[in-house]
Amino acid sequence: MMQREGFSIQEACRMTELSRAGFYRMYEEHEPRQADVELRDAIHKVVIENRCYGYRRVWEDLTKKQGWQVNHKRVLRLMREDNLLALRKRRYVLTTDSHHPFAIYPNLVPRLVLNGINQLWVADITYIRLRETFLYLAVILDAHSRKVIGWELGDTLEASLAVAALKRALAERAIEPGIVHHSDRGVQYASHEYVAMLEAHGFLISMSRSGNPYDNAKAESFMKTLKCEEVYLQTYRDREEAQTSIAHFIDEVYNKKRLHSSLGYLPPVEFEAHIQNKEAATRQRSV
Repeated sequence: MMQREGFSIQEACRMTELSRAGFYRMYEEHEPRQADVELRDAIHKVVIENRCYGYRRVWEDLTKKQGWQVNHKRVLRLMREDNLLALRKRRYVLTTDSHHPFAIYPNLVPRLVLNGINQLWVADITYIRLRETFLYLAVILDAHSRKVIGWELGDTLEASLAVAALKRALAERAIEPGIVHHSDRGVQYASHEYVAMLEAHGFLISMSRSGNPYDNAKAESFMKTLKCEEVYLQTYRDREEAQTSIAHFIDEVYNKKRLHSSLGYLPPVEFEAHIQNKEAATRQRSV
């Protein structure tokens, strides 16, 4: 008798009051999509670790090292759909499309010496795996405190995703003209709508050099933390569950509880409070 997750098909149908025909219809509808997402996730991880791999090397890694039984044509198709082909000598970022007609800005970060918050904001986008599809997460951090001050989860990589995260950050913070906004060269950050919003609030715009992920290292570091401590430990059923779980991690765990060695082993919220207390004490002494 066929078994799924420890139950026979007959037992599962009896418990859920579902006919065998109905079960198989649901199985045939959802199982292929879930299998594709699982394979796509495995492909992403191989490409992240081996940025110069083409589809043949990815296929070899999957089949010979990980035991996947998959045709190389399927790997090629999925990599083409996820824009993972022809990435030699380029930074691997599924979410970045730097081939666009918009203006590119110089990297201002190397010239900055940070000594307070709201001097440099860094932005990035990553993908979040669900059971049968992917979502995309745009974040903005204060580079000095590492606090996530704006984020948005969405179904597409359109510029509106990055714009929504920026709006949340601007609602969170009162800023003065001259603050630097740094991102990669992705079309979302170079779009007219995004740039216009930055210019309207007095930002100086900075972008990473081509093929240099370390130019946005603090945003990259947060994304790695998010994946390792939240995303890879979960199996999100749908967008609502992903939204709730990621919101809790960012707002309650990462910002308020997670200790950062670069912040003297304080969480970002506590680190910012420490800065504000020192500034208040300095003003009090000068009165």
